Amino acid sequence: MNERLQQFDSKMKKTCEHLAAEFATIRAGRANPHVLDRIRVNYYGTPTPIQQVGNITVPEPRMIQIAPWEKSLIKEIEKAIMASDVGITPSNDGNVIRLVFPEVTEERRKTLVKDVKKKGEEGKVAVRNIRRDGNDAFKKLAKEDVSEDEIKELENELQKLTDKYIKEVDKLVEEKSKEIMTV
Repeated sequence: MNERLQQFDSKMKKTCEHLAAEFATIRAGRANPHVLDRIRVNYYGTPTPIQQVGNITVPEPRMIQIAPWEKSLIKEIEKAIMASDVGITPSNDGNVIRLVFPEVTEERRKTLVKDVKKKGEEGKVAVRNIRRDGNDAFKKLAKEDVSEDEIKELENELQKLTDKYIKEVDKLVEEKSKEIMTV
């Protein structure tokens, strides 16, 4: 691949990876440890990712269990979960914290699918913005003694990349929507 196209390819790829990570944090009825990815726990005065202060497991389809490395962290972990947007009240037995996910209603599933589609559209817009930046950069090459044919070829290749990543975004949206609607 042309090195001029390489940077735009990697930007589009990062957009898709970011979107996939966003989708991982959306809960769809089943317990998914990734809903905790953004939560930070106060660990001796330092905001630390929850995954680094305990062992996170999914013992049942609708339950996440957090076993802190130190028992003294239970209160801090509970406080961090309560302050987050997970929307689930943690319960603890002195050793582990449990998050029990309620069954998602049909109404809520439809709302989640709308959110997924909206994020998908935002991802497509980001990919198209990268294409626009690329085309602008290629037009500037005309001043640097690059032939019109070469610029046209670069623009065509960039369009192919754009199409590829738009399809990737559509695929991610489709998979997540299907996952959410599966009861």
